[in-house]
Amino acid sequence: MTHGVPEPLEPIDRRITAWMARNGVTITRIALGIVFLWFGALKFIPGASPAAELATRTIERLTGGVVVPPASLYVLATWESLIGLGLLTGMFLRATLLLLFLQMPGTMLPLVFYPAETFQHFPWAPTMEGQYIIKNLVLIGAAIVVGATVRGGHLTSRPGAAG
Repeated sequence: MTHGVPEPLEPIDRRITAWMARNGVTITRIALGIVFLWFGALKFIPGASPAAELATRTIERLTGGVVVPPASLYVLATWESLIGLGLLTGMFLRATLLLLFLQMPGTMLPLVFYPAETFQHFPWAPTMEGQYIIKNLVLIGAAIVVGATVRGGHLTSRPGAAG
C-alpha cells in the first residue's frame, strides 16, 4: 500500500488527486459564486428568500434601527449578488473576497441575537434556520482556500511539492 491505497489502484488514485488539485479551487470558486448569486438574487424577489426576514431583522438590530428592512434587503441582495458575480467571473477576486469576509460575521449574528429561533436546544441542536447559518462556516473555509490562490498559489497532489 502506498499512501493508504492498494498498489494496483495507485495510478488511478494519482490521476484522480491530480485532477482534483488542478480543478478543485476553480470548482470551489464557481460553486461559491453560484450559491451567493442564487441566494442574493432570491432576495430581490419578494417572499422568495426564506432567510430575508431573519437577515433584515438582524441588520436592523445591528444598526440600531438606522437601516430598515426594505433597504437592508436590497443592500444585502446586491452585496451577495456582487460576491456571486465576482466569484463566478474570477474578476476583482480580492475585492470580492473582502465583501464576503465582511458579510460573514453578520450572517452568524442571528445565532447570538435570536437563539430561540436558531436553536431547538442551545447550543447543540440548531433549528433549520440555525443550520442554514452554521453552514456558512463551510463557505468561509472554501473562501479561504480560494483566497489562498489570489497571489498565484495552487493546490498540488504531489507530496512535498512547493505550493
